[in-house]
Amino acid sequence: MNANREVLCMEPELTETPIGVATPVTPTTDTMPRRASVGRDVRNTVGTITVPNPRMEARDVNVFYGEKHALKGVSIDIGAKEVVAFIGPSGCGKSTFLRCLNRMNDTVSGCRVAGQISLDGSDIYDRKVDVVPLRAQVGMVFQKPNPFPKSIYENVAFGPRIHGLVNHRNELDELVEASLRRAGLWEEVKDRLDQPGTGLSGGQQQRLCIARTIAVSPDVILMDEPCSALDPIATAKIEELIDELSQNFSIVIVTHSMQQAARVSQRTAYFHLGHLIEVGSTRDIFTSPQHELTEDYITGRFG
Repeated sequence: MNANREVLCMEPELTETPIGVATPVTPTTDTMPRRASVGRDVRNTVGTITVPNPRMEARDVNVFYGEKHALKGVSIDIGAKEVVAFIGPSGCGKSTFLRCLNRMNDTVSGCRVAGQISLDGSDIYDRKVDVVPLRAQVGMVFQKPNPFPKSIYENVAFGPRIHGLVNHRNELDELVEASLRRAGLWEEVKDRLDQPGTGLSGGQQQRLCIARTIAVSPDVILMDEPCSALDPIATAKIEELIDELSQNFSIVIVTHSMQQAARVSQRTAYFHLGHLIEVGSTRDIFTSPQHELTEDYITGRFG
């Protein structure tokens, strides 16, 4: 592993450039955010919410938990083959919005979603949409690794089998191997595929969950704080994997680590108290935020 890459995870104040297209940005004398021009009381989203060729488009999305208005008028595009990071303090709505993108909020009692979210131009909240294939197209990797209580092989094979993606065992074998290779796990598990996935280390379990997700050929991968329970070395492996996967998939990651957002993403969206405050290129968000709330969060005044 690249030594500098590992150091970046352990010592985020350093500014070495990691592998991949994203460039880490940490405030220094030369890059401290300029004085933002949009006041704290403004709640309209600042920045460009659209991209030229979006895989997903969200417009005026509102989420209610009973009487609580949790997410307020969020609009943003998710581009093809890009990594978008959602940042913001706890309870700001970033994970709530992430779960809207593959209708995971449908499983929450009392949750109501309004607005429009489309995948390749089709409304995912249309009553005719079957959420099972939708969640294969828009896969989810959760905060805590959650391998099935099955073998390593069966963890990856389960999705392709139930979705009818393969017809023969040799095709399934090839797909399992390809998915584990893309997740950077094959060399570590190829001689014990029949052993339980729950017996792997935390970092390996999370990569197994990523292999399980990509085995069904999704269009978009959602990641809800995928490294929060991992050590720095395992985190570095996941971040390298995110960079590799972005060559083929659109990825949306929720993270509390601004250093991680800077390392892995091309665009960043800042959420605050249910509002999408600012969207822009990751470098612009971290070096010259336009909104005072974004500047306050980036510079550590709150969060």
